[in-house]
Amino acid sequence: MSQAIQTADLDWRMIDGIDVPISKQFGDAYFSRDNGLLETRHVFLNGNDLPERLAQLQDFESFHVGETGFGTGLNILALWQLWQKVRPQNHSRLHVVSVEKFPLSKPDLIRALNAWPELQPLSEQLLEQYPLPIAGCHRLSFPDERFILDLWLGDAHDVFPVMAKTSQIHAWFLDGFAPACNPDMWEEHVLSHIVRLSGYGTTFSSFSVAGVLKRGLKQHGIRISRPRGFRHKREMLKAIWLEEDKDLPSTDDLIICAEPPTQPITQPQQHKQRHIAIVGAGIAGLSCAWALAQRGHSVTLFDQAEPLAGGSGNPLALLNPKLCPIEQSAEHLMTLTWQHAMRHYPKFKAFRALDIHQIALKKPEELLGLIDQYPTGLLTEDQASTAQAESPSLQSEFSSLCLNEAGAVSPHQLRDQILASPLIQFQQAQITQIEHLSTGVELFSHTQSVGQFDHVVVCAARQSMQLIEDYPQLKPIRGQVSWLSQPDSALSTQHAYSYGGYCMQLDATQFILGASFYPNREDSEVLLVDHVHNYNLIHSVFPHYAEQLPAVETWQGRASVRAQSLDYFPVLGSVKAETELYTFAGLGSKGFLYAPLCSEVLVAQVLSEPCPIPMSLLQKLSAQRFKKKVKAKKAYFKPDQTIKPIE
Repeated sequence: MSQAIQTADLDWRMIDGIDVPISKQFGDAYFSRDNGLLETRHVFLNGNDLPERLAQLQDFESFHVGETGFGTGLNILALWQLWQKVRPQNHSRLHVVSVEKFPLSKPDLIRALNAWPELQPLSEQLLEQYPLPIAGCHRLSFPDERFILDLWLGDAHDVFPVMAKTSQIHAWFLDGFAPACNPDMWEEHVLSHIVRLSGYGTTFSSFSVAGVLKRGLKQHGIRISRPRGFRHKREMLKAIWLEEDKDLPSTDDLIICAEPPTQPITQPQQHKQRHIAIVGAGIAGLSCAWALAQRGHSVTLFDQAEPLAGGSGNPLALLNPKLCPIEQSAEHLMTLTWQHAMRHYPKFKAFRALDIHQIALKKPEELLGLIDQYPTGLLTEDQASTAQAESPSLQSEFSSLCLNEAGAVSPHQLRDQILASPLIQFQQAQITQIEHLSTGVELFSHTQSVGQFDHVVVCAARQSMQLIEDYPQLKPIRGQVSWLSQPDSALSTQHAYSYGGYCMQLDATQFILGASFYPNREDSEVLLVDHVHNYNLIHSVFPHYAEQLPAVETWQGRASVRAQSLDYFPVLGSVKAETELYTFAGLGSKGFLYAPLCSEVLVAQVLSEPCPIPMSLLQKLSAQRFKKKVKAKKAYFKPDQTIKPIE
């Protein structure tokens, strides 16, 4: 699916005092010369009856809108503005999924949106989270607005087929350049997947009434009409998929073959506040609790010890991704989670923005080659002497790649902010039994019930295997970090260094480095030998600086056991069909990097929301991926060998 994303190549024309962007790729304008905002309201908002439908949403109901061409974001901003005006005073939510092959650069987007001063407050919020031009899904969250935008960058031909159907799209904006300018957007291949992501009651609207679109919708059993278009346009398209038309031709075959390995949507979701139990209060459990609480649901967080008592409780977490070649970016877990983490954590006081100097120990040409693949300025090359600018003793024989958008998180500060949510309650208890009920799940601590819940999410690392039958194997990995006081040789808090281990300033006076890595060990005592291991790691790249550090006997540290799956992907999702038991575990050493986006993926499955990762990656994370598939035995056929008499 993935390739390097090319931003839009634009011409600009001043029409009636409005600076109108014109696509050089398609030879068409991004919005109507008459009045793009009014046309959007007429065609897409009123064409899908959204003023009435949004105003009638029930408490905790989620409404999902799909769009085939993001462009300048005008349609989405107009929808957002409408949402602000008509949304009920309850916990209903608006979720938009939009696709764009040639996203505008941020300066061009700013210029284009200057045409609509009344949308400026919303435009500023959009621009603040506007993603880099990297293929894949970018989730932009606005929790105070009860609004989420999933912006998928890539060709519609590639993107729509890989979208997982964890929910139904309720209304479609069939937008994009005119069929004569961009025929690929309107082909049956794209339209069939749009229908796959829809359901009975889904509506469609478009400025176009081209025959290819009308015929495509009709052959899927969707009823169309052609009301009057905007101003000089004689007509527009309005359509709805009605259940009474179910006997008409449909996409049943396509739906069956393209469905993701998640629970099918068999019945409408209950629109009510859910009470969800989460077992395990590491970064996985805390992140899931936060994601659910942001949607207004009540969460009880259980742990047999204090929150962050396990592998997530180190003094600092470094968001240090290993980026993939750009052609893999749309389906690469670490690349996707890093981008999401960089939008998620800055909302917390626990976050510190910094850059990471990734030392090129092996195959430096491959690492440094990423510079030309990713957007300009994201990655830069450090020469061997670059680090000396910070400290004369910080010398290395190795070149390095500098990731200029990274960060660090204070786990305990993050924990405190998450647990301060009035919708999250922490309860110290050892969960020993899970019982499935017709109405949900009941948890027990030894023989005592601790409550019944609508859903349960087990985030208990290796203890998950004790709670859930046939749980995937998680292997233990011991790791120890070290920290020490070195006020006389303190480094900048805005830099970190990665070299198989890592080092950076913990605070103004303390230096942190690590970490040891010992598979299949479960001991968690702080050991001198691990301090020596961490010293040797830093000495291998910065020998002069390492020799100035205090003796390892004076170092402090923390050891813990990480849980890692056999294929190194987290274990995520429904544990067993037809139950409300889920899990999220096996994050290894990348918990803080993986947790925010993976929590959103889990919530999508629990609450039936759009999923922010492609189906291929959803399959790699599935908690059921290790189950052996039982092949049906073929009937043994033995020909009739009865001897017939000769006549």
